[in-house]
Amino acid sequence: MLCHTVLFTWADGVTDEQVDAMAAVLDARVAPIDTIGQYRHGRDLGLTDGNADYAIVADFANQSDYIVYRDHPDHVAVIAESIKPLIAQRMAVQYETG
Repeated sequence: MLCHTVLFTWADGVTDEQVDAMAAVLDARVAPIDTIGQYRHGRDLGLTDGNADYAIVADFANQSDYIVYRDHPDHVAVIAESIKPLIAQRMAVQYETG
């Protein structure tokens, strides 16, 4: 199994409505990509100072399934159209799970 985790910090001025719209696009266009095993995302709860603002976690059976997702036209478009305009910082990691 492979886990892909992404963290975003929003740019100044990003509204709750913009984040809600981005989340809806993730559910509609990214979550249905058939190589994803599990897909979840959400806002930071604000329990600890210094956390990122938003997280996305996707699980895949193997590296090949991740690559299909990474390069999928819907995923690429959502990043360009709905995510990049909102973020100040992005961090990601892919790691093997048991």
